[in-house]
Formats: sequence, C-alpha cells, structure tokens
Amino acid sequence: MDGITFCGLAAGYPEGMLLPLFAAMLAVHDFSGAAALKYTETAVAFGERASGTRANTLTQGYIRKSLAGRGCTVSDDKFTARTPDGPVAMTNIIAKFPGTSGRAIAITGHFDSKKMPKFVGANDGGSSTGFLLEFAAALEGRAHKDDIYLVFFDGEEAVREWSDTDSLYGSRHLAAKWAQDGTLRNLKALINVDMIGDKDLHLVWEESSHAGLRQLVWDAAAALGYADAFPRRGGPMEDDHIPFLQQGVRALDLIDFDYGPDNAFWHTPQDTMDKLGAHSFEIIGKTMLRAVAGLEEWK
Repeated sequence: MDGITFCGLAAGYPEGMLLPLFAAMLAVHDFSGAAALKYTETAVAFGERASGTRANTLTQGYIRKSLAGRGCTVSDDKFTARTPDGPVAMTNIIAKFPGTSGRAIAITGHFDSKKMPKFVGANDGGSSTGFLLEFAAALEGRAHKDDIYLVFFDGEEAVREWSDTDSLYGSRHLAAKWAQDGTLRNLKALINVDMIGDKDLHLVWEESSHAGLRQLVWDAAAALGYADAFPRRGGPMEDDHIPFLQQGVRALDLIDFDYGPDNAFWHTPQDTMDKLGAHSFEIIGKTMLRAVAGLEEWK
C-alpha cells in the first residue's frame, strides 16, 4: 500500500494531555443515517465519478479528508487496470482501525460510478461511500478487539459491458494483493455494501455469500426490528465480495437490487439523491455495528 498516514489523536502530544485526550475518545458516536446521507450528497456532487476521471480523483481526496482524525491509518492501494478502453489508473482507499487480536474484519464498498453520460450514481457508488464514511465516525473511539478495515473500492463498474475481466477491478486487485501479503489469512469475514440508500430498502438474500455470515447479519437486523428490510429471498449477485469468496474468505454482499419500479433507476440518470433516505442508512449502519460485535466472537 502506498502513502500511509496516521490519523490517530495521541501521537505527538505531551504526556500530561493524554488522559483528557483518551477520555474524549471514549465518547462513542452512534451511527447517524442523516450524516451518512450528507456524506453521500457531498460525494455525488462531484458528478460523474468513473475511474480515471477528475471527479473520481476529487472524491478520493474527500474520502481521505473525511477519514482524517478518526483513529485509523489510511492507505492508498494504487494500480493500473487493463480495461477495454486501455490502461486506467485506479486507487483503492483503505482505513484500518487497529485491534489487538491479530484477526481482522473488512467492511467494503465502491466509490466509482459507471462510465455513462449524466450518471451520478447516488445509490450506486454514492451510498456505499457515504455509509463507509459515517461508519468510520461510529468506529472512532469504540472498543473492538479485531482490526477493522474499511475499504473504498475503485473500479467496481464495468467500463463497457460486465464480464469477468471488465468489472470489479479494485476488489480483484486487492483480493490478489492480500492473498500474496498474508492479510487474507487473518481475515475473519468481509461484508460488502452496495446500493443501500434506497428509501424503500429491501436487501437481496444473496445466495453466493457465506451462509453463516449472511445468517449472522440477518439475525442482527431482526433483533433490531429491521426484519422487513432484510427479507429472506433473492438470488446470486456478482459484486465486490466475489473475488474474496474465490480466495476462500467468508464474504457477504448487502445490496438492494430493487431500485425503482422493476429496478428502473439502476444505471440510469434517475439514480439521484431524491431517491435516498436517511432511515435506510441508519438501518444498515446499526445492523452492521451489531454484526461486527458478533463477528468479534468468531474464531
């Protein structure tokens, strides 16, 4: 990973200031759906964020700025993707909240939007960005024993038509890199979020995902009173969890693929902020906090 910076609060402070500093860190911020929606709105305002564009680069800068001071280390995973339109520079952004167990949990999503005119991807690319930024705020100062990685993937979208080689550029790259450097050996589970901001939230019971992990998250949602948003029906989906499943990681995709009448808003200029709701973000955020607590009990 390139360009590692530390966003912890204690480094460089005199010893006498550490106690009040750490006391301040103990104040836990609950996940806010309204804040997640606002983060999403700011990211979407950059416009069409296809990989390699100026808007994509501006979004990267916004992500890094928003993560600063959250008690995490932030890394850039830069690579050049071979696409049907030629080589494209891409960057995954990884925020690591350190634990003590030597094990890790990853929560992922993508920030790029599909390369098409007038497509800003409020739900598809925007919502996962806003969710992860607010999840970082909720993790700050919160006790956890496992490392928690928040990964913002670039290049989820196909440059032309979806295929095994024209899609999932960022997740394919990171899964291979983590397999090589040993990170995957310590990874308990990975949960990917995508298109989770729809006001009418109904997630897919994604059948390719790890069954035990899916059950844990659906049970967490039911315990919080969110069962209606987590129906137990669906089918297989190809998304950023797939390269990790292929590497043997317990991985899950959280996606609402019923976006508008007959999914009419997906990959159209109608994927705009007015379709999203703060309550949907809050459902996902609070469910994920409970699920992460459950995962820390896993071996």
